[in-house]
Amino acid sequence: MTHMHVAGEIHANVASPAPVWLTRPDDVNALTTKLWSSTVRRTDDGVIEVGGVAVTDVVEQFGTPVYLLDEADFRERARAWREAFAGWTVFYAGKAFLSATVAGWVAEEGLSLDVCSYGELLVALRAGFDPARIGHHGNNKSVDELRLALTSGVGRIIVDSSDEISRLEELCAELGVKAKVMVRVTTGVEAHTHEYIATAHEDQKFGFSVSSGQALVGMFRCHHSPYLELLGVHSHIGSQIFDTHGFEVATRRTLKLFAQFKEATGLEMPQLDLGGGFGIAYTKEDDPEAVENLAGSLREIVDHECRAFSLTVPEISLEPGRAIVGPAGMAVYRVGTVKPVDIGGGLARRYLSVDGGMSDNIRPALYAAEYSAALANRDSAAEPVVSRVVGLHCESGDILVRHEFLPGDVSVGDLLAVPASGAYSRSMASNYNHTPRPPVVAVRDGRATVVLRRETMDDLLALDAGLKSEA
Repeated sequence: MTHMHVAGEIHANVASPAPVWLTRPDDVNALTTKLWSSTVRRTDDGVIEVGGVAVTDVVEQFGTPVYLLDEADFRERARAWREAFAGWTVFYAGKAFLSATVAGWVAEEGLSLDVCSYGELLVALRAGFDPARIGHHGNNKSVDELRLALTSGVGRIIVDSSDEISRLEELCAELGVKAKVMVRVTTGVEAHTHEYIATAHEDQKFGFSVSSGQALVGMFRCHHSPYLELLGVHSHIGSQIFDTHGFEVATRRTLKLFAQFKEATGLEMPQLDLGGGFGIAYTKEDDPEAVENLAGSLREIVDHECRAFSLTVPEISLEPGRAIVGPAGMAVYRVGTVKPVDIGGGLARRYLSVDGGMSDNIRPALYAAEYSAALANRDSAAEPVVSRVVGLHCESGDILVRHEFLPGDVSVGDLLAVPASGAYSRSMASNYNHTPRPPVVAVRDGRATVVLRRETMDDLLALDAGLKSEA
């Protein structure tokens, strides 16, 4: 996000209510390819279509708001990652979005699966995902969670603290099993992203610090434990990252640990996980690398650093989530009110209120994430107008799309589509203001299939012990 003034752009001395990176489009109906999934297009009558299904038809059947997931696009991206990183192991990061259907797609496309909670693990197992291909994350895994991971045969558990190691050893002794573990380390790399999604700087909750020596101590402890099999080291530097510079530094620091471990034990660690966090395009300003280019750069980094430390190249894995499911999804909303707002200096902005908001996409409110939007149910000959798409919640920060040029004739009842909504929108959704969460509908080859049904008010009210059943 580009801030023009500490109190917001309405207090800045600017000649436009739009930020400098947002340019006025020549054609307000054009769809910027990099923002949308591969099957998205406008039909002859101007309706946005995805997976061969018009969004108007989806809305007629399922209502709004609704998340649409382009199955063909998801599979294409999963396949592209698997092929670009052939010889490495690609774990789909389930926290971006996970359901039984998606777990099936991941398995069929030959990827492994990363989970980070009891619920995600349970979904994966009940969907029939091979537990040996599951990696289990989390900085405070419960006893029940670890027990399920051990009894189901999860392929690797990424340990995050000394307390967790102790907890895991006790469970292994009780169950008579040995856990395969990786040690998550904090490399001190500050990725160029928002503070809340930068995960490798020292002052945060994840992992064992490399600089303080905690990481090496954790590795030695797991290595000498009779209950644990140390597979290697896991590093993750953050999210929505567009270059490999941070990965280069993190790889150097983790492989230095490998060299120190080898010097002390005579053994080489067999595995290194570089994490995920690869960025996608949410706005025209974003310019993510092609997966083939990322693969070439990361392979070169690993090979170079292994030579520098006289190490055999270990088994490498990584964990894209957003990069696969993010562009495959869009959210569709219906406009409920249109309000021109005078922001001073003779400038105005149109506020378009829709029937969703921060309950179905918290990212803009949580860390000022930027999104784009397009008129979805028709095309328009009107001039582009600087607009802001806002939600229905009782919060002034309930903003879905902060800055966008939309047709000046967008009116009540129109549909707006927000691209790149496949990652973290539904998985971070809430019931704020007693709002049921939208459904997820997969589209492919002209068919629409429910992945997650829409929540109802009955679903929410059933949790309230103070309400009597009307049955």
